[in-house]
Amino acid sequence: MVPHAPSTFEPSCSVRRYSGEHRAHEHGFAQILYALDGCMELDIAGRAAFIDTACGIVIPAGAGHGYAADRAARILVIDTPDQPALARVRRFAVPEPWRAGAPAPQAVAARVAAVLQAPGVLARRRIDLVRLQRQVQAALHQDWPTARLAALCHLSAPRFHARLLELTGRTPQAWLRDLRLDRAAQLLARGQPLETTALACGYASASALAYALKRERGLGARDLRRESAIQ
Repeated sequence: MVPHAPSTFEPSCSVRRYSGEHRAHEHGFAQILYALDGCMELDIAGRAAFIDTACGIVIPAGAGHGYAADRAARILVIDTPDQPALARVRRFAVPEPWRAGAPAPQAVAARVAAVLQAPGVLARRRIDLVRLQRQVQAALHQDWPTARLAALCHLSAPRFHARLLELTGRTPQAWLRDLRLDRAAQLLARGQPLETTALACGYASASALAYALKRERGLGARDLRRESAIQ
């Protein structure tokens, strides 16, 4: 058990990295957690929960809790004195600006106050973005409608759309397009022909890929090869 902290201490904030399983423990103070990178599963007083970059959680003082992270997760942790408003497990939506990093020391108390005022959110199903990305990248040449992406996460298409938008700020098809164009840019920079690259990345033709690169990135195949040669 971690020693209890005095109830009069000032809220403090730190960024911690977790990987693997962590045994259950408890504190004499409350904690507010959300992920800056990755996600983490929790067991809080026998209740399953998780946090990611879009969904944070309040852990009340005295609540036994353990963690499990599949890969190194970067978690923002705020330790704050116990108070009635933090007396129950509560999920909250993480505002986009908070995901950039830890607040300045003088702003930690204000962040706690913002969490207290934020509306609670319903339980969300976890999306493992790293795993999803690897599965899609292994078969970029195939069709990936939103329903197929959602099925990999055991979600309906509408729920998957909402969760991915919440996590990444991108719709499923915009997220997929970024993966395709990132891979195409890599292959073209290595000198692979445009037609071969297009088919490998899920585009019907060289002209379709060239149009997408120009529209989304403002680049053509020659630009990418020129940049690669300069480097």
